[in-house]
Amino acid sequence: MLSSFISVNPTTGKVLKTYRYAPISELQTVFKQSQQAFLKWKTLSLADRIVFLSKVGKQLRNHNEAYARMITLEMGKLYTEAVAEVEKCALACDYFCDNASDFLKDEIIRTEYTKSYVRFDPLGTILAIMPWNFPFWQVFRFCVPALLIGNTVLLKHSRIVPGCALMLEKLFTDSGLPRGVFQNVFTDATGVSYLLPHAQGVTFTGSVEAGRTVAAQAGKYIKPFVLELGGSDPYVVLKDADVKLAAQTAVKARFLNCGQSCIAAKRFIVVKDHVKMFTDIIVKAVESFVVGNPLETETTLGPLVQEEQVKKLDKQVKLAVKQGGKILCGGKTIKREGFFYAPTVITHVRPTNVLFQEEIFGPVLPIIVAKDDTEALRLANQSSFGLGASVWTRNLQQGEYFAQQLETGFVMINGMVKSDPRLPFGGVKDSGIGRELSRYGLLEFCNVKTVAVA
Repeated sequence: MLSSFISVNPTTGKVLKTYRYAPISELQTVFKQSQQAFLKWKTLSLADRIVFLSKVGKQLRNHNEAYARMITLEMGKLYTEAVAEVEKCALACDYFCDNASDFLKDEIIRTEYTKSYVRFDPLGTILAIMPWNFPFWQVFRFCVPALLIGNTVLLKHSRIVPGCALMLEKLFTDSGLPRGVFQNVFTDATGVSYLLPHAQGVTFTGSVEAGRTVAAQAGKYIKPFVLELGGSDPYVVLKDADVKLAAQTAVKARFLNCGQSCIAAKRFIVVKDHVKMFTDIIVKAVESFVVGNPLETETTLGPLVQEEQVKKLDKQVKLAVKQGGKILCGGKTIKREGFFYAPTVITHVRPTNVLFQEEIFGPVLPIIVAKDDTEALRLANQSSFGLGASVWTRNLQQGEYFAQQLETGFVMINGMVKSDPRLPFGGVKDSGIGRELSRYGLLEFCNVKTVAVA
């Protein structure tokens, strides 16, 4: 295990701060505190836990600018997008606090027994291994329902956003949650290998490769787990679509968070009759982007998170061109301090192209031509991923048919895919297993217990 790590401002490429990894002895202490806190936290009434989590929501709103600034400094998100992320976390607090009583009430089931019902009990300490791209929202969408159930949370955040991780821990502490209910630990894969066998469950958001490792460990120790992995979401524009609206929305769906989102649209599949109009609108919008410091109001596209990410993206684009792709704008790194890549539109992308087959994590928009609606559906499903999908059509019946046929966990008709606390979220195939958000997500880390009286 390494002893320390650094956080870097992706806008400047300069070091923000050095942090130390916790030794195993410290992880043992932290985990013991979490288990002890669970014994008390689970005995509180749901009404009491709701009071605590409601305070968390208020704290988010009271200090949203400070939280947003840290998000932007550490991973480069536009400041306006970071503020919106914090507000979404507060909305999640509102939603689950308002609905937890209904979600968790005993479910009476009529049987031949005198009485029979299902109750929902907490499991214990849940280990959360979280990514950098939505450093507050990814944590909140899991931890608010998990805490309301009565579980405690041990957060192992990405080493890219340690300042956010510490802010999150302080946020819950300042909101009055008892000591040990929500804790952050700085550790690496070695520390995770120690913690996971002891935890009562694990949730992971990240790459497919890392997700397989987590799932294998969880399976070995018979631990429940939820995985939200990569995505290569199809954005399908059918023959009867509102092409102008579809193209305008496509820009936001692709370039939000500088394209660094699992649920961002990544494969733009357009029937041949609409390719020119769709492409022209996209290129005009992309060429108007103002690339720069994400803290400045005039900036509309910020940096990528790391230099390694810039290199990986540039390598994918260069290979895509060798495989027949045609760059209409961008397609290169930007020579300035920090980690910037020019917003890019590329056409002539076929199913054999790297931009079709691999996940793209950056500001690159590939356009794939389908000869008709039937081929568009086939191309959309021609992926190992299955997180989200958008389909554009004026025929709602056709849209719902596509929703039935698309092999994804979420389908948006005439809009962009985005998570919502009220709706379950998660993927199929290589995009993961299990659900977050809504009542379905809340119940992932419950003991669904049957009680019967003879």
